[in-house]
Amino acid sequence: MAQPSSIYRANIQLADVDRGIYETLQATVARHPSETEERLVARLLAYSLFFEPGIAFTKGISAVDEPDLWVKGPDGRVLLWMEVGIPESDRIVKACRHTERAALVACGKAFLSWEQQHLPKLVNIPNLTVISFDQTFINCLTSKLDRTINWDVTITDGNLYINVGVETYDTVLKVRTGKR
Repeated sequence: MAQPSSIYRANIQLADVDRGIYETLQATVARHPSETEERLVARLLAYSLFFEPGIAFTKGISAVDEPDLWVKGPDGRVLLWMEVGIPESDRIVKACRHTERAALVACGKAFLSWEQQHLPKLVNIPNLTVISFDQTFINCLTSKLDRTINWDVTITDGNLYINVGVETYDTVLKVRTGKR
């Protein structure tokens, strides 16, 4: 019998000074049994980094023809296609052809080899943004992960700060291509 997904409730106080966005975000996120906690944290970071009205989590890992997050227009067209992790560059190139904007929050244990092999194929795509941050940052957030997530997220001058309880974690947003 298959294991059920784990449900997480996220409450995020977002202060994105760089984009002038100040919001209280609430989301219910399912973590598929084959998804790591690190990837779940990265999806929540992507949700915060690219927040705009209409952003939504998709079926994710269990739907190969959907991104991890997206924004759809009123006519059903995908306006923002967002991936998390280290997907094949062909998948990203294809997505960029079918959407106005695409974004990738690139992270994972094999990021360095992915960066050498796939990033050169993506750097000249005009509607693509690729952002990465240190795996250590994700690991710190994962160590504090509860089923109810309460984060205060501040993004300013290309830095990301997250308060979890009394702890503060920070990292530099590394924009590999495009703009956030």
